Amino acid sequence: MHTHARYIHALGPAVLTRFYDPAVRLLIREEVFRSQLVSHMQLAPGQRVLDVGCGTGTLAVLAQQRHPGVEVHAVDGDDKVLAIAREKAARAGAGVRFERAMAWELPYPDGTFDRVVSSLMFHHLAADDKRRAAEEILRVLRPGGALLLADFGSPREAPGRVVVRALRWFERLAHRRDDDLVHRFDDNLADRLPAVLSGAGFSGAAEIDRISTAILPIAMVRGHKRDDAPEA
Repeated sequence: MHTHARYIHALGPAVLTRFYDPAVRLLIREEVFRSQLVSHMQLAPGQRVLDVGCGTGTLAVLAQQRHPGVEVHAVDGDDKVLAIAREKAARAGAGVRFERAMAWELPYPDGTFDRVVSSLMFHHLAADDKRRAAEEILRVLRPGGALLLADFGSPREAPGRVVVRALRWFERLAHRRDDDLVHRFDDNLADRLPAVLSGAGFSGAAEIDRISTAILPIAMVRGHKRDDAPEA
């Protein structure tokens, strides 16, 4: 499955990738956000978990450290960011299994994982690719498994609305020849991520938590694969 949408690196231009970790620590209360997300994953020994769009690997490493009896896999489409993630995991002694893959073409059989998690990645995807990624994640989940999706949500206070206006202005300035890039945040800013998951076939998709940050709130959305869903 392929897409014609432009690939967006973690901070936009690839040259900024090395600044991703300090930017996240500064702007989005990373320790609180990642810790809460791992708690919501409700992991148990013997389970398999996949981090889609793992970036520099912080969440995957944290999940492995907190739950050493869980088998953690992680994918990203950027070789440079995966190199950073592998080094981070090695330093931490975490046995995370990293692979290069796009969210809509996951290299795993149907029903491989008990949990899939994705954080701060879906806003990089065009609308069609959000749907394709959600459908592909549903495929690799076992019946009864769950997806935990964390990404920016709609601002409910004045500072966040200022950020949205600045974001729109910056995107139009930087990508004025590609209007699709301006609209990648639309589902996030309209709080439509649960609807995206429901449209892809997830059951009971709903926002379960929200974390305030210095820029935009992070909404945590959970959806399940039905227990009666057929396995290949």
